[in-house]
Amino acid sequence: MSQAEQARAPQERRKVMVIDDSKTIRKTAEALLSKQGYEVFTAVDGYDALAKIAEHEPDIIFIDILMPRLDGYQTCALIKHNRRFRNIPVIMLSSKDGIFDKAKGKIVGSEQYLTKPFTRDDLLGAIEQHLQ
Repeated sequence: MSQAEQARAPQERRKVMVIDDSKTIRKTAEALLSKQGYEVFTAVDGYDALAKIAEHEPDIIFIDILMPRLDGYQTCALIKHNRRFRNIPVIMLSSKDGIFDKAKGKIVGSEQYLTKPFTRDDLLGAIEQHLQ
């Protein structure tokens, strides 16, 4: 890796989890973040995510709110009530941007709320803000 590439890459290869039932969202986020040097893991819903969080121990988690089986609010609450994972920043992703939705995200412990469609800068800004 050249010096310029090392300067652009995260200090140590940070792990990012993206949880969304939309394959398009998962693939888009994975492509954007992988290009920036992050190690990206994806999950299709909360159940899938909980096992992968235990296995990979991500540094930050992006999670969709509306998902089948276990939604983003429930999944965030489970993460934040687990001693081992409660300090992992959780960023909610949603096409809804109402005050109620954002408040509910805060109540279950999320650090930030991004509205879809998100940009590369939205994702990178959230990572930079919460992984200092």
